[in-house]
Amino acid sequence: MQPSDRVMNLRQVFVTVLMFGVAGLLLFMYLQAWIEEHPTGRHCNSGSELQPKPQLQSTVHTTIFRIAAANLNKRQTTVIMGRHSQEKASPLGEIASSLVSRLSEQQKMTKAFLKQQVNLPPVMRPLNKSLIKDDRWKNIDEAQEKRRYFLYDFCKKYSSENRLRTHLVRMVSRIYVEDRHKILYCEVPKAGCSNWKRILMVLNGLASSAYSISHDAVHYGKHLKKLDSYDLKGIQTRLNTYTKTIFVRDPMERLVSAFRDKFEHPNSYYHPVFGKAIIKKYRLNAHEEALKTGSGVKFKEFVRYLLDSQRPVGMDIHWEQISRLCYPCLINYDFIGKFETLEEDANYFLQLIGAPAELKFPNFKDRHSSDERTNMEVVRQYLKELSDTERQLTYDFYYLDYLMFNYTMPIV
Repeated sequence: MQPSDRVMNLRQVFVTVLMFGVAGLLLFMYLQAWIEEHPTGRHCNSGSELQPKPQLQSTVHTTIFRIAAANLNKRQTTVIMGRHSQEKASPLGEIASSLVSRLSEQQKMTKAFLKQQVNLPPVMRPLNKSLIKDDRWKNIDEAQEKRRYFLYDFCKKYSSENRLRTHLVRMVSRIYVEDRHKILYCEVPKAGCSNWKRILMVLNGLASSAYSISHDAVHYGKHLKKLDSYDLKGIQTRLNTYTKTIFVRDPMERLVSAFRDKFEHPNSYYHPVFGKAIIKKYRLNAHEEALKTGSGVKFKEFVRYLLDSQRPVGMDIHWEQISRLCYPCLINYDFIGKFETLEEDANYFLQLIGAPAELKFPNFKDRHSSDERTNMEVVRQYLKELSDTERQLTYDFYYLDYLMFNYTMPIV
């Protein structure tokens, strides 16, 4: 083997080791970013939330990150400044320098992204009504303005500065983007979100009609972009310039609707993941079949799970508080719709953003269409299964949602 060949082999080995080192470091950076983004341990696919041990995990990964970064930088400096110090123009030197430079830029971008914090704007932005040409929306518009001012005044009065700060990446993780009409929609499950996604797909040119889009295409097709998929500048620009909307629902009605959907019908995810854990912990003398399948969860058992600070399985977006899904006191939503007046509010919003005149919000039920819709009368029947204390604690659990959106506790 010629000496030149040995040198080339050494260079190739060095570059390979260096690239693996950089890849490992980027992995540590990703883990650190993931922990910062998910301080409660939320699993992005299932929507579940582990019982938090964030401080320990964050400390461990931060320590690993710092040690790895220090060692890698030390190795890079030693090699580049030592044996190859005279080969400033060599390919090896250029590769190493490029890798170090990219790594430094990536560190800066990651730290800047995670440090982004948002405060409540000092003034509420007026709703643009330039596309509204007649008076038929007058009553809906008045109700809309009342909701906006009510929420804004509530947040201004009750939210301290400490509570008005959070990581940007977590705050926008439930927000869908429609760039053509400059819309940001925060998804609240069990408040018309399936049909709203259909509307966004039509607006984006992905379908000609909302009625032709299946349930699976809506929820599993990944046709819509979320705001956290954009870079930092893209997120900030859209938050500042797009029309931001949220549609909410009475918290107890939303809870009962979620229970009926996930536990009173066959479900290959919620029964084995949530049902089995709930039955095992909260049902005395449970039958083997129930423990095996997780089917047949009772509403009282479900509420006991919800209120338990030591839940056997984590939270889920379908019954998570709206205040923790969409951060209404951090994001100054331009339009607040309610499930109770869903069609009227949605169609008014479509007029505001200049949607095609023929596009109307669909009124069909996405699944279990033969079931009676969950209304307050249905809710009262379920609440009768609970004790007075359990009803009060459930109300307390959703207390912020009740206050923010001016709902009242149902009377049983």
